[in-house]
Amino acid sequence: MKTSEIKELTSKEIQERIQLENETLVRLNMNHAVSPLDNPMKIKEVRKNIARLKTEIRQRELNQNQN
Repeated sequence: MKTSEIKELTSKEIQERIQLENETLVRLNMNHAVSPLDNPMKIKEVRKNIARLKTEIRQRELNQNQN
């Protein structure tokens, strides 16, 4: 997910996406603990997506406080 795609989403959609990504991350970690994943880099990708989403939420909060 690119930052340009994230900026187009509403705050509510971003929150929902964060929740979905967190669930995906938990599932990937559990599956990886049981048996190795075919692509373990997927875990890293999901974590980065969560960070991007949270960063956008924080930037919007700061912009609201400034205005």
